Amino acid sequence: MNISVLLSIVAETVPDRVAVRDVNTQLRYGQLNRASSALGAQLKASGFENVSMIDTNSAAFPLLFFAAAKAGIPFVPLNYRLADEQLRRQVERLDNTLVVTDPVGAARLAGLTNATIRLRSELLKSALEPATDVVVDSDDDQSGTAAAWLFTSGTTGEPKIVVLKHDSLASYVLGTVDAVSASEAEAVLVSVPPYHIAGMASVLTSMFAGRKMVYLESFDADTWVDAAACDGVTQAMVVPTMLQRILSVLAQRGEALPQLRNLSYGGGRMPIELIEAAMAQIPHVGFTNAYGLTETSSTITLLGPDDHRAALASSDPAVRARLGSVGRPIPGLELEVRDAEGAPAGTRVQGEIWVRGPQISGEYKGKGSQLQDGWFCTRDEGWLDEEGYLFLLGRVDDVIVRGGENISPGEIEDVLRTDPGVADVAVVADPDDTWGEVPVAVIVTAEGATPDHEALKTLVRSKLRSSRVPARIIEVDQLPYSEIGKLLRISVRELLREPTS
Repeated sequence: MNISVLLSIVAETVPDRVAVRDVNTQLRYGQLNRASSALGAQLKASGFENVSMIDTNSAAFPLLFFAAAKAGIPFVPLNYRLADEQLRRQVERLDNTLVVTDPVGAARLAGLTNATIRLRSELLKSALEPATDVVVDSDDDQSGTAAAWLFTSGTTGEPKIVVLKHDSLASYVLGTVDAVSASEAEAVLVSVPPYHIAGMASVLTSMFAGRKMVYLESFDADTWVDAAACDGVTQAMVVPTMLQRILSVLAQRGEALPQLRNLSYGGGRMPIELIEAAMAQIPHVGFTNAYGLTETSSTITLLGPDDHRAALASSDPAVRARLGSVGRPIPGLELEVRDAEGAPAGTRVQGEIWVRGPQISGEYKGKGSQLQDGWFCTRDEGWLDEEGYLFLLGRVDDVIVRGGENISPGEIEDVLRTDPGVADVAVVADPDDTWGEVPVAVIVTAEGATPDHEALKTLVRSKLRSSRVPARIIEVDQLPYSEIGKLLRISVRELLREPTS
């Protein structure tokens, strides 16, 4: 199923309901459907092979996404935060592309011969006020073709391009959302970057539910709280750093956003202390932890509001610990944790996480499918408890190999976070002549605290084993995170090379 069909269903059901709003533009579902058809016709007539976007959040994002779907070409949102050289290199990998951007973005791409530049303001005008009445709806069976290409973060080497097909995205939406299930009063606040899978998933699920999408150009905690109050926002997706700043603003203002019903979070490890504080500060809000990857068309496991409340209220340590899990697989997905031999691991045994289901893409442009009998290896490490709750330990590539023994940074980090003097922590590998690699902990100290490094090492030794004890503990003012809350371990490793005073 072409994903534009999902928009047509909603537009026919609630054409006058507000679909999307930013600071300059508001479109109702009927308007969004017609405008994306008009723009899709322009794209199809022009013969572009894909359409890319280098821009901040705006109503242009869903408009371009569905227009590209109707034209039968991939939509490619790019990271406008990249350095000019990196950005130009990504655009050069797109044959015959239409790039939608602002004047600054256009200047950054000057001289590229494979790209046609179009300003966002001009594109919106042509879509909302088309020169002709010609529109297009994609009736072709394009379920097996690409709806979107998303560049991976590319922490090592050139970023790969993930291919997301119409059938994978449609399967994710249809398996998680009922058509027009949201009331007219519901609104979602979107502040995650448009070039991330979370931004794309938010468009698809919110649209199919018939929910109003309110776009923030970029995240700022004060602006986020203002927008949430002004638009009566009922739900949003945040990353841990965002949540911490939002709670701080609410506390300073003495506000609680009574209309807010649900907050989902993901993108990085959520400290248990932070989610506990959030549940206490805004108890009327239901929290959902969503874990997924670009290659899996977004979410594959959920820890829902009831799971959060049950874990917080439980005196059973096993249940209480689930507050630090990412929940259980969503309907229609299979998930396994496999050992080094590739066999399903037992309960509470660490291993690689594999998933299978109709929403799984597992394909890279130019490299083909990476699926094995339908299964995709996430390259994440974790373990399952007795009820099937998944606990993440981190990327397999981040594993520290000490004397032939594999050590997951996450297990050491979890122990160190229990010390009240540790506000944040990252554990990474450091080369060692004797052991090959040893764990080193880089910590951010809590305000007013002076952690005892030897006591922290003793804490790790008492909870784990001697091989997990950090060889060194380094204190820094803050740890490096991406804009979606992922810890940048490569940047942490670079901190180890810097001279210390």
